[in-house]
Order: sequence, then C-alpha cells, then structure tokens
Amino acid sequence: MDKSTICDCDVLPLSKIHNRAGNITIVEGHVNVPFSIRRIYYLYDIPGGESRGGHAHKELYQLIVAASGSFDVLLDDGLNKKIIRLNRPDYGLLVVPGIWRELFEFSSGSVCLVLASEKYDEDDYLREYDYFKTWKSKDNV
Repeated sequence: MDKSTICDCDVLPLSKIHNRAGNITIVEGHVNVPFSIRRIYYLYDIPGGESRGGHAHKELYQLIVAASGSFDVLLDDGLNKKIIRLNRPDYGLLVVPGIWRELFEFSSGSVCLVLASEKYDEDDYLREYDYFKTWKSKDNV
C-alpha cells in the first residue's frame, strides 16, 4: 500500500432495510466493506468526557459504526487531520492502516461498533504518537 492519508478513509453507506417493525442493516465483508471481517467488538458505557482509541495500526483495516448514539473520530495521517461525526447506524467510517485515530464526544448511551480485518495483534499497534510520526516518515505505509 502506498503511504496512507486521511483521504483514504471514507464514510461508507451500509445497506438499510426499512420495515414498520424496525430497520436492519447488514454488513458483509467484501460486499459493503472492502475487507474480510476477522474480529468484531463494541465500546459502550463510556463515561462523559472520556476518549478512546489514541493509536494507529500498521496493517489493520477497521469499519467504525455508531450503532447507537453519536461520537466524533479524529483521523490523523501525521500531516493532516480531520474530524468525522458518526451518528447513524447505517453508515460506517473506513479507517485504513497507518492512520492515527481518537474517538471522543460520546453521547449518553452510545455504542461504537468496530469491524476489523484481523484478529487482535499487539504488534500491529502504534500506541505512542511520536513513534507513529517517526514510523510514518519511514514510508511504512
């Protein structure tokens, strides 16, 4: 992969089937998500004012969805930053490898659903921002 930037991250529409009894959104790897889904997790009961994330991944792709409520996602490629507000369960934010992310401004009762391309691997994490910037400058992604 060429050096990733925040422009490689995008909000993707997910299928939404409306029914008077309620809606359903279906997410399928390589159909409406451009990777195989190897892990799913969700964040919830996040206290007011707290943030999550604060790291990047070397190889992992993620789709981040506000399954309930809303929150902001800061994307940072080491040079440029942008904030995306997620507040609809039928849209997901694709985050590519080599992008620093921070999640914050969680609404009360929000649920953040994350679909990941790989199983958990501590060696894939870049947890220190200064190290992330050094890693990015070496054309690793």
